[in-house]
Amino acid sequence: MISITGKVISGYGVASGKGKDNRYPEGTLKLQMPFFKERGLDLSDFFIGTINIDISPYQFTVRKYKYYFKEINWSIYIPPENFYFFEVQLIFKESVFNGLIYMPDPKTKSDHHQISNLFELLMPKIEGIKQGENIILKLRENDFNFMIKSPKT
Repeated sequence: MISITGKVISGYGVASGKGKDNRYPEGTLKLQMPFFKERGLDLSDFFIGTINIDISPYQFTVRKYKYYFKEINWSIYIPPENFYFFEVQLIFKESVFNGLIYMPDPKTKSDHHQISNLFELLMPKIEGIKQGENIILKLRENDFNFMIKSPKT
């Protein structure tokens, strides 16, 4: 396992339904979860929403994933998407939480694009975690390549 530090940041709120996307009033995750479950990934133990972690100054590329689901046709509003999932541990205030990195494939994602230094985490409900909190992530060593993000010129 490797460790990387990050900071909790706000997201679009679409996964949880707290955002302003009227197409998904209960959130995208609630609509996607049955498709993942029928393919062997039960997310019912996790909070229905993501914790967004900025890992700046690092950015990443995918090497190896725990789960990959292709052409999930979960929405009538957008084309089918591919999804990656990776095992992760989040350390917050000396407590360790087990979860998954949830990653719609950028090649098939039609809207709500994410930056290359952001992980979206699926976790059990974590009391007290909020925007601006510093955390530590523990990741499987072969899942990602990390590099320092060069400053914009």
